[in-house]
Amino acid sequence: MLKHLLDRNTLPDRVAVIGGAGFVGGAVAKALKHAGARVVSISRADVDLLATDAPSKLSGLVSDGDSVVFVSAMAPVRNTAMLRDNMSLVANVIEALGPKKLAHLVNVSSDAVYRDVLYPMSESAAAEPASLHGAMHLGREVALQAELDVPLATIRPTLIYGASDPHNGYGPNRFMRLAAANEEIRLFGEGEEQRDHILVEDVAELVKRMVLRRSTGVINGATGEVHSFRKLAETIVRLSGSKSAIVGQPRQGPMPHNGYRPFDPANVFRAFPDFRFTVLEDGLRQTIAARMR
Repeated sequence: MLKHLLDRNTLPDRVAVIGGAGFVGGAVAKALKHAGARVVSISRADVDLLATDAPSKLSGLVSDGDSVVFVSAMAPVRNTAMLRDNMSLVANVIEALGPKKLAHLVNVSSDAVYRDVLYPMSESAAAEPASLHGAMHLGREVALQAELDVPLATIRPTLIYGASDPHNGYGPNRFMRLAAANEEIRLFGEGEEQRDHILVEDVAELVKRMVLRRSTGVINGATGEVHSFRKLAETIVRLSGSKSAIVGQPRQGPMPHNGYRPFDPANVFRAFPDFRFTVLEDGLRQTIAARMR
Protein backbone atom coordinates (compact mmCIF):
# COMPACT_ATOMS: atom_id res chain seq x y z
CA MET A 1 0.00 0.00 0.00
CA LEU A 2 1.20 3.48 -0.80
CA LYS A 3 1.57 6.34 1.64
CA HIS A 4 1.80 9.89 0.33
CA LEU A 5 4.35 12.25 1.88
CA LEU A 6 2.56 15.19 0.24
CA ASP A 7 -1.15 15.83 0.79
CA ARG A 8 -1.62 17.36 -2.66
CA ASN A 9 -0.06 17.12 -6.11
CA THR A 10 3.21 19.07 -6.12
CA LEU A 11 5.66 19.36 -8.98
CA PRO A 12 9.18 18.40 -7.91
CA ASP A 13 12.06 20.69 -8.84
CA ARG A 14 13.18 18.18 -11.46
CA VAL A 15 12.59 14.54 -12.36
CA ALA A 16 15.32 12.31 -13.79
CA VAL A 17 13.93 9.31 -15.66
CA ILE A 18 16.59 6.60 -15.92
CA GLY A 19 15.51 4.69 -19.02
CA GLY A 20 13.54 7.61 -20.40
CA ALA A 21 13.96 6.56 -24.03
CA GLY A 22 12.38 3.14 -23.56
CA PHE A 23 8.82 1.91 -23.97
CA VAL A 24 7.73 2.50 -20.36
CA GLY A 25 10.25 5.21 -19.49
CA GLY A 26 9.26 7.23 -22.54
CA ALA A 27 5.60 7.12 -21.53
CA VAL A 28 6.51 8.16 -17.98
CA ALA A 29 8.63 11.08 -19.19
CA LYS A 30 5.82 12.20 -21.51
CA ALA A 31 3.23 12.06 -18.71
CA LEU A 32 5.44 14.05 -16.34
CA LYS A 33 6.21 16.69 -18.98
CA HIS A 34 2.52 16.99 -19.75
CA ALA A 35 1.93 17.67 -16.04
CA GLY A 36 4.44 20.51 -16.22
CA ALA A 37 7.42 18.79 -14.62
CA ARG A 38 10.97 19.55 -15.66
CA VAL A 39 12.19 16.17 -16.89
CA VAL A 40 15.68 14.92 -17.63
CA SER A 41 15.43 11.78 -19.73
CA ILE A 42 18.49 9.55 -19.34
CA SER A 43 19.03 6.90 -21.99
CA ARG A 44 21.76 4.49 -23.02
CA ALA A 45 23.06 7.19 -25.36
CA ASP A 46 23.86 9.23 -22.25
CA VAL A 47 25.27 6.43 -20.10
CA ASP A 48 25.75 2.68 -20.51
CA LEU A 49 24.65 1.46 -17.09
CA LEU A 50 26.84 -1.65 -17.42
CA ALA A 51 30.02 0.23 -18.21
CA THR A 52 32.73 0.66 -15.61
CA ASP A 53 32.31 4.43 -15.74
CA ALA A 54 28.51 4.23 -15.34
CA PRO A 55 28.40 5.41 -11.69
CA SER A 56 30.41 8.55 -12.37
CA LYS A 57 28.55 9.35 -15.59
CA LEU A 58 25.12 8.81 -14.05
CA SER A 59 26.11 10.78 -10.97
CA GLY A 60 26.88 13.72 -13.23
CA LEU A 61 23.40 13.61 -14.75
CA VAL A 62 21.46 13.49 -11.45
CA SER A 63 21.42 16.39 -9.02
CA ASP A 64 20.68 16.79 -5.32
CA GLY A 65 16.97 17.47 -4.88
CA ASP A 66 15.93 15.46 -7.93
CA SER A 67 13.09 13.00 -7.94
CA VAL A 68 14.18 9.91 -9.86
CA VAL A 69 12.17 7.30 -11.76
CA PHE A 70 14.21 4.14 -12.35
CA VAL A 71 12.93 2.11 -15.31
CA SER A 72 16.05 0.67 -16.99
CA ALA A 73 16.36 -3.10 -17.06
CA MET A 74 17.31 -5.83 -19.50
CA ALA A 75 14.14 -7.83 -19.78
CA PRO A 76 12.86 -10.45 -19.83
CA VAL A 77 15.63 -12.19 -17.91
CA ARG A 78 16.18 -15.55 -19.61
CA ASN A 79 19.38 -16.83 -17.98
CA THR A 80 21.78 -16.27 -15.12
CA ALA A 81 24.06 -14.12 -17.27
CA MET A 82 21.21 -11.65 -17.77
CA LEU A 83 20.41 -11.82 -14.05
CA ARG A 84 24.05 -11.00 -13.25
CA ASP A 85 24.09 -8.09 -15.71
CA ASN A 86 20.86 -6.65 -14.34
CA MET A 87 22.21 -6.77 -10.79
CA SER A 88 25.43 -5.10 -11.97
CA LEU A 89 23.25 -2.40 -13.53
CA VAL A 90 21.40 -1.88 -10.25
CA ALA A 91 24.70 -1.81 -8.32
CA ASN A 92 25.97 0.96 -10.61
CA VAL A 93 22.77 2.96 -10.17
CA ILE A 94 22.99 2.59 -6.39
CA GLU A 95 26.64 3.69 -6.44
CA ALA A 96 25.67 6.77 -8.47
CA LEU A 97 22.60 7.73 -6.44
CA GLY A 98 23.91 6.83 -2.98
CA PRO A 99 25.81 10.08 -2.32
CA LYS A 100 22.96 12.22 -3.68
CA LYS A 101 20.34 13.89 -1.52
CA LEU A 102 17.37 12.85 -3.62
CA ALA A 103 13.83 14.01 -2.96
CA HIS A 104 12.22 10.76 -4.04
CA LEU A 105 12.75 7.52 -5.99
CA VAL A 106 10.17 5.49 -7.91
CA ASN A 107 11.25 2.03 -9.03
CA VAL A 108 9.38 0.30 -11.87
CA SER A 109 9.36 -3.40 -10.96
CA SER A 110 7.13 -6.28 -12.12
CA ASP A 111 4.32 -8.55 -10.96
CA ALA A 112 6.74 -11.41 -11.62
CA VAL A 113 7.93 -11.03 -8.01
CA TYR A 114 4.77 -12.86 -6.88
CA ARG A 115 4.25 -16.61 -6.82
CA ASP A 116 1.20 -18.07 -8.50
CA VAL A 117 -2.02 -18.27 -6.51
CA LEU A 118 -5.62 -19.01 -7.44
CA TYR A 119 -7.13 -15.80 -6.08
CA PRO A 120 -6.75 -12.08 -6.93
CA MET A 121 -3.41 -10.90 -5.57
CA SER A 122 -2.90 -7.70 -3.62
CA GLU A 123 0.37 -6.08 -2.65
CA SER A 124 0.43 -8.26 0.49
CA ALA A 125 0.78 -11.46 -1.57
CA ALA A 126 4.00 -13.37 -0.98
CA ALA A 127 6.94 -12.14 -3.04
CA GLU A 128 8.32 -15.55 -4.02
CA PRO A 129 9.34 -15.31 -7.68
CA ALA A 130 9.34 -18.49 -9.71
CA SER A 131 11.44 -17.06 -12.54
CA LEU A 132 14.83 -15.40 -13.01
CA HIS A 133 12.96 -12.34 -14.25
CA GLY A 134 10.99 -12.13 -11.01
CA ALA A 135 14.12 -12.81 -8.97
CA MET A 136 15.84 -9.90 -10.71
CA HIS A 137 13.06 -7.48 -9.91
CA LEU A 138 12.78 -8.63 -6.31
CA GLY A 139 16.56 -8.41 -5.87
CA ARG A 140 16.46 -4.92 -7.30
CA GLU A 141 13.67 -3.87 -4.94
CA VAL A 142 15.56 -5.23 -1.91
CA ALA A 143 18.85 -3.63 -2.98
CA LEU A 144 17.32 -0.18 -3.49
CA GLN A 145 15.53 -0.38 -0.13
CA ALA A 146 18.63 -1.59 1.70
CA GLU A 147 21.24 0.74 0.26
CA LEU A 148 19.58 4.05 -0.55
CA ASP A 149 18.41 6.53 2.09
CA VAL A 150 15.57 8.06 0.06
CA PRO A 151 11.73 7.95 0.12
CA LEU A 152 11.11 4.94 -2.13
CA ALA A 153 8.03 3.76 -4.01
CA THR A 154 7.74 0.66 -6.17
CA ILE A 155 5.15 -0.12 -8.82
CA ARG A 156 4.74 -3.72 -9.99
CA PRO A 157 3.01 -3.67 -13.39
CA THR A 158 1.60 -6.77 -14.98
CA LEU A 159 1.67 -7.34 -18.77
CA ILE A 160 2.03 -3.94 -20.46
CA TYR A 161 0.89 -3.15 -23.98
CA GLY A 162 1.05 -0.02 -26.09
CA ALA A 163 1.76 1.36 -29.53
CA SER A 164 5.49 1.93 -29.13
CA ASP A 165 6.36 -1.44 -27.59
CA PRO A 166 9.44 -2.64 -29.54
CA HIS A 167 9.12 -6.24 -28.33
CA ASN A 168 7.31 -9.03 -30.13
CA GLY A 169 6.29 -11.09 -27.12
CA TYR A 170 3.18 -13.25 -27.11
CA GLY A 171 0.14 -11.05 -26.51
CA PRO A 172 -1.42 -7.79 -27.73
CA ASN A 173 1.65 -6.29 -29.39
CA ARG A 174 2.45 -9.37 -31.50
CA PHE A 175 -1.23 -9.93 -32.28
CA MET A 176 -1.57 -6.34 -33.53
CA ARG A 177 1.46 -6.69 -35.78
CA LEU A 178 0.11 -9.93 -37.26
CA ALA A 179 -3.38 -8.47 -37.67
CA ALA A 180 -2.00 -5.42 -39.47
CA ALA A 181 -0.35 -7.75 -41.98
CA ASN A 182 -3.39 -10.06 -42.21
CA GLU A 183 -1.15 -12.90 -41.07
CA GLU A 184 -2.25 -15.92 -39.06
CA ILE A 185 -2.32 -15.48 -35.29
CA ARG A 186 -1.17 -18.69 -33.63
CA LEU A 187 -2.23 -19.22 -30.04
CA PHE A 188 -0.57 -21.36 -27.41
CA GLY A 189 -3.08 -24.16 -26.90
CA GLU A 190 -6.46 -22.57 -27.53
CA GLY A 191 -5.39 -19.26 -26.00
CA GLU A 192 -7.35 -20.08 -22.87
CA GLU A 193 -4.80 -18.65 -20.42
CA GLN A 194 -6.26 -15.62 -18.62
CA ARG A 195 -4.03 -12.66 -17.80
CA ASP A 196 -4.30 -9.02 -16.80
CA HIS A 197 -3.06 -6.50 -19.39
CA ILE A 198 -2.42 -2.83 -18.66
CA LEU A 199 -2.01 0.04 -21.11
CA VAL A 200 1.40 1.71 -20.89
CA GLU A 201 -0.23 5.13 -20.51
CA ASP A 202 -2.00 3.87 -17.37
CA VAL A 203 1.34 2.75 -15.90
CA ALA A 204 2.79 6.17 -16.73
CA GLU A 205 -0.18 7.93 -15.14
CA LEU A 206 0.26 5.96 -11.90
CA VAL A 207 4.00 6.72 -11.80
CA LYS A 208 3.28 10.40 -12.43
CA ARG A 209 0.83 10.48 -9.55
CA MET A 210 3.37 8.75 -7.28
CA VAL A 211 5.95 11.39 -8.18
CA LEU A 212 3.57 14.31 -7.60
CA ARG A 213 2.46 12.98 -4.20
CA ARG A 214 5.95 11.71 -3.29
CA SER A 215 4.50 8.32 -2.46
CA THR A 216 6.29 5.54 -0.60
CA GLY A 217 5.55 1.83 -0.44
CA VAL A 218 4.44 -0.71 -3.02
CA ILE A 219 1.56 -0.75 -5.44
CA ASN A 220 0.57 -3.12 -8.23
CA GLY A 221 -0.07 -1.92 -11.76
CA ALA A 222 -2.89 -4.28 -12.70
CA THR A 223 -6.46 -3.59 -13.75
CA GLY A 224 -8.19 -6.36 -11.81
CA GLU A 225 -9.65 -7.86 -14.99
CA VAL A 226 -8.36 -10.94 -16.77
CA HIS A 227 -8.95 -11.90 -20.39
CA SER A 228 -7.95 -14.95 -22.39
CA PHE A 229 -5.41 -14.61 -25.18
CA ARG A 230 -8.04 -15.90 -27.60
CA LYS A 231 -10.35 -13.04 -26.61
CA LEU A 232 -7.47 -10.61 -27.07
CA ALA A 233 -6.76 -11.93 -30.56
CA GLU A 234 -10.43 -11.92 -31.54
CA THR A 235 -10.89 -8.35 -30.28
CA ILE A 236 -7.80 -7.11 -32.13
CA VAL A 237 -8.88 -8.76 -35.38
CA ARG A 238 -12.36 -7.27 -35.05
CA LEU A 239 -11.18 -3.75 -34.15
CA SER A 240 -8.55 -3.64 -36.88
CA GLY A 241 -10.75 -5.09 -39.61
CA SER A 242 -8.05 -7.69 -40.23
CA LYS A 243 -8.51 -10.89 -42.18
CA SER A 244 -6.11 -12.79 -39.91
CA ALA A 245 -7.12 -16.32 -38.97
CA ILE A 246 -6.81 -17.25 -35.28
CA VAL A 247 -5.43 -20.75 -34.89
CA GLY A 248 -4.86 -22.89 -31.81
CA GLN A 249 -1.87 -25.21 -31.67
CA PRO A 250 -0.65 -27.88 -29.27
CA ARG A 251 0.86 -26.31 -26.20
CA GLN A 252 4.56 -27.02 -25.63
CA GLY A 253 5.05 -27.45 -21.90
CA PRO A 254 2.83 -26.48 -18.98
CA MET A 255 0.49 -23.51 -19.10
CA PRO A 256 2.15 -20.47 -17.44
CA HIS A 257 0.76 -19.43 -14.06
CA ASN A 258 -1.69 -22.36 -14.19
CA GLY A 259 -3.65 -20.35 -16.75
CA TYR A 260 -5.04 -17.77 -14.35
CA ARG A 261 -3.26 -14.77 -12.76
CA PRO A 262 -5.69 -12.17 -11.40
CA PHE A 263 -5.02 -9.09 -9.24
CA ASP A 264 -6.98 -7.03 -6.75
CA PRO A 265 -6.57 -3.32 -7.66
CA ALA A 266 -8.28 -2.01 -4.49
CA ASN A 267 -5.11 -0.37 -3.15
CA VAL A 268 -4.69 1.62 -6.37
CA PHE A 269 -8.10 3.18 -5.82
CA ARG A 270 -7.36 3.79 -2.13
CA ALA A 271 -4.18 5.65 -3.11
CA PHE A 272 -5.74 7.51 -6.05
CA PRO A 273 -9.54 7.47 -5.69
CA ASP A 274 -10.20 9.24 -9.00
CA PHE A 275 -7.94 7.01 -11.08
CA ARG A 276 -9.57 4.67 -13.58
CA PHE A 277 -7.89 2.00 -15.69
CA THR A 278 -8.46 2.11 -19.42
CA VAL A 279 -10.95 -0.59 -20.42
CA LEU A 280 -9.16 -3.26 -22.46
CA GLU A 281 -11.16 -2.78 -25.66
CA ASP A 282 -10.66 1.00 -25.49
CA GLY A 283 -6.95 0.54 -24.90
CA LEU A 284 -6.62 -1.84 -27.83
CA ARG A 285 -8.59 0.51 -30.08
CA GLN A 286 -6.37 3.42 -28.98
CA THR A 287 -3.21 1.40 -29.59
CA ILE A 288 -4.28 0.19 -33.02
CA ALA A 289 -5.12 3.76 -34.05
CA ALA A 290 -1.74 5.03 -32.81
CA ARG A 291 0.10 2.30 -34.72
CA MET A 292 -1.67 3.28 -37.92
CA ARG A 293 -0.65 6.92 -37.70
